[in-house]
Amino acid sequence: FKMDTTPESYLDLFPLEAIVYLTPDSENVLEDIDPDKVYVLGGLVDESIHKQLTLRRAREQCLQTARLPIREYMVKAPNSRNYHSETLAINQVFDVLSTYYETRSWPAALRAGVSSGKGYVLPDTVEQ
Repeated sequence: FKMDTTPESYLDLFPLEAIVYLTPDSENVLEDIDPDKVYVLGGLVDESIHKQLTLRRAREQCLQTARLPIREYMVKAPNSRNYHSETLAINQVFDVLSTYYETRSWPAALRAGVSSGKGYVLPDTVEQ
């Protein structure tokens, strides 16, 4: 994949209506990738999880938001820690999006990017 880096803000580079800020706290489910949109991955990189912080930031910037369809395609796997998180690292989000773009399959994309350590699995992989 070809990427360009710049110190400039995405807010200065793209029209606001073209930007979709990906946040696990959004009420909007990403159903498809629109090639005319710019998706912000990892708008906040932090070692700890701050609930609603990315959603608040996107709203302050008047941006559209979306979340990956983890709840729609995956189920909570039983685990000893009762741990379930929809917060992914940048590389995991990138893997999900790039796999979806290639396959047009959310199950395949989520399998590629959401590790079992997040506590979610595809329904066909739940141990009986």
